[in-house]
Amino acid sequence: MSTVVARAVAVAEDAREFPHVLGGVKLDGPAARLASMVERDFLDEAGWDPAMRVLSPPAEHRLLGRRVCRAQGCEGTAHSRFRVVCHRCSTRLTGLGMSAEEIAAAAQLPGEPARAERCAVPGCQCVPTMRHAVLCEPHAKKFRVRRPRRSLEEFLADPRVRPFPPMRPCQVAACTRAADGACGYCNTHYQRWRAAQGSDPELDQREWQAIESGVAEPGQVNLRALPVRVAVEVLFGIQQRVRGGAQIPQVSLRVLCDTLRRQQVGSIEDGEVVRDKPVRVLLTALTQHVRRALADPGVEQGKDVWDLAIFGHRGTLSFLGIGQPWLRRSVKRWAAEQLPRHRGRGAARVRSKVNALGLLSEYLGCRSDRGGDPAALGRRDVEGFLNRLAYLESSDQISRYRRNCLCRDVRAVLAGIRALGLTRPGQPAAGLPGDFALGRSDIPAEPERGEPGRDLPPEIMATLCANLATLEPVDVRVAAQLGIDTGRRPEDILGLPLDCLDRDKDGGPVLVYDNHKADRLGRRLPISQATAAVITEQQDRVRARFPAIPPARLVLLPSPRRNPDGRKAISIDMLDNRHREWVDALPMLRTREGAEFDKTKITPYAWRHSYAQRHADAGVPIDVLAELLDHRDWGATRRYYRIGEDRRRAAVDAVTALSFDRHGNRIWRDAQSFLDSEHARYAIGEVAVPYGTCSEPSNVQAGGGACPVRFRCVGCSHFRTTVAHLPDLQAYLDDLLHTRERLAATVDGVDEWARLDATPTQEEITRIRQLINRINGDLADLDQTEQARIHDAVAVVRRHRAAHAVALGMPTARTAAVPAPATTAEATA
Repeated sequence: MSTVVARAVAVAEDAREFPHVLGGVKLDGPAARLASMVERDFLDEAGWDPAMRVLSPPAEHRLLGRRVCRAQGCEGTAHSRFRVVCHRCSTRLTGLGMSAEEIAAAAQLPGEPARAERCAVPGCQCVPTMRHAVLCEPHAKKFRVRRPRRSLEEFLADPRVRPFPPMRPCQVAACTRAADGACGYCNTHYQRWRAAQGSDPELDQREWQAIESGVAEPGQVNLRALPVRVAVEVLFGIQQRVRGGAQIPQVSLRVLCDTLRRQQVGSIEDGEVVRDKPVRVLLTALTQHVRRALADPGVEQGKDVWDLAIFGHRGTLSFLGIGQPWLRRSVKRWAAEQLPRHRGRGAARVRSKVNALGLLSEYLGCRSDRGGDPAALGRRDVEGFLNRLAYLESSDQISRYRRNCLCRDVRAVLAGIRALGLTRPGQPAAGLPGDFALGRSDIPAEPERGEPGRDLPPEIMATLCANLATLEPVDVRVAAQLGIDTGRRPEDILGLPLDCLDRDKDGGPVLVYDNHKADRLGRRLPISQATAAVITEQQDRVRARFPAIPPARLVLLPSPRRNPDGRKAISIDMLDNRHREWVDALPMLRTREGAEFDKTKITPYAWRHSYAQRHADAGVPIDVLAELLDHRDWGATRRYYRIGEDRRRAAVDAVTALSFDRHGNRIWRDAQSFLDSEHARYAIGEVAVPYGTCSEPSNVQAGGGACPVRFRCVGCSHFRTTVAHLPDLQAYLDDLLHTRERLAATVDGVDEWARLDATPTQEEITRIRQLINRINGDLADLDQTEQARIHDAVAVVRRHRAAHAVALGMPTARTAAVPAPATTAEATA
């Protein structure tokens, strides 16, 4: 037995049937692999008939369905131009004198006579194919030629008229109708054949029968006469596209199948591009799904452009910019080893390094040998490349930062090539000298950066919050609100599940999110009641939009496109684009000094820097701020806010350590022992009051404008103060004593109840005195050095507070109930 015959026998033995995909056909190779991935449930849902090879999706299917004509008894698809009726019924109803407006407004539209399901001749098993005919075509022909002419009733009563058995199927392979007569075609294909033969007398009839499309039936997509593998590929592609939430118009799918049938390609990947854009887009999408399902990562690595979806990433990775074959193969090996180590958008790092090697390849191409021999390279080539980068920087073609990145990327890839052993004999980079490498000293020194400045000034924040209601759509607006209120990264906000809101043991709201950048899951951040209300409202909207989907499978910010199950969140690109459009549409923004503010600095990530700066200005210690920002390294936290000077930051820490409650008890020591969530809540859940801070939730939410006890702070358990407020407390005590003495004197025209109500109480005066004495007593217990340090710290903090009247709390777009509409951002300005 020859090798070819043996291989054919082995393939035939490996072939097997997939009855739910194609009935009566054995599949092998790629077709069998794809058929094994086509789900029976999906095919049942899509109305697939594996014997007839016809797809009949239910009209109400969310992605494969259609709008049925409203005329009675009509199964046609409503035309996009007429909206409620099909093209045939529009023509018919217009002929009856109805206008387009009347057709659209009518509650009920008359239908055309029902089509005959059987020939009128008793016992005849043929079916009339003409729309209004009552006789099958053979009997209709006899009726037409019968002489003398008789009525239909007389014809049917004639004993010589005998019934016919079912007609043979139409000879067109894709047709589902029966032949009308001896010609072997149904009436429609008989007319088509005559027209095609008239246009091309030499047309091969058998070839025409194999590639001609079937008669389009309402609500059906015909896959008959498609090559077996192509039919399986189309079904698999439809399944994947529907599972991805994309809608597939039946018209486009029908045109695509007819096109593939005419082309008679062996695989959908060989299909030629069509002019119709929706069909072309559909062909590209189905081809992509099929190629990825059959792809082998090893085979993909041999290509010059990789589809990163095969490696679990998005986009493509091109090596076309690397001209030297040895370098291209080496970089491919390095990239294949690196891709599994990255997640999310980490493939962009690999892509940037490959592009850096493209620049090195471009320089090596200037050599006489084009850099084709790795053994001929050396340190001089490295120095020449570094000089080339220096020239590009000096000519403003690249920045210093870009130059540093290129050096680091080339250094990393060349080191990786050596680590993989690719310079050994027999490997792509065999013979590459050891001095063809970049060392640390080859990387230019990075310019010393100034203080971080990506936060937005308070007055700009106030303007943005006041106009936040104009940001559309609502999902993007909610994302912006959560970014302002919580300081989370945009990707963390977009990744929030629907059930992201929880409560701590004290009943306070907590945001549960995943830190995708650091791969830290289930992080908990205390938030305000106002922020929790925003999340609750969004949850209600999402549940109303997807009532049939379990809440555990929904996301908080679902995408409006290709998302029938509510599982896919809006993309970063959508957030950036809508946010940019909103910012650009705002009127000119000006700073406190009157200068125009650069709108390009207002990005979704700027909310995070503003969050950090706001809390740093309010004296939140760096360890607490690092916890709020979910940083492991305090060095990363320092890059998020401006300190101004070390002395000022140290002063804030020193003053915060001397914090007191209304009774004069030291409280910051106790706060150090709190749980992380309680400690963070202590740091963010307060608002400034005249001589301390207040942590009463409703007052914090209203930016200090909703005090329920009319600012009798020393009588409230939510009040706390520091040594920096000692002058304010002393001034307030003097004011209370002065007011009491003045009201004790006789004042004409004042009722006694009003005098008593306005007179400060002895309890409040006593409480203020006790608090002042306790703070002074703690200061007296310190040695002279510590007292001097505290006095200097108080001076620094008070100067800073006077210049930046910033209260703790998150700026929001919601307005306070009292005393006047205002945002928390306005309160912090």
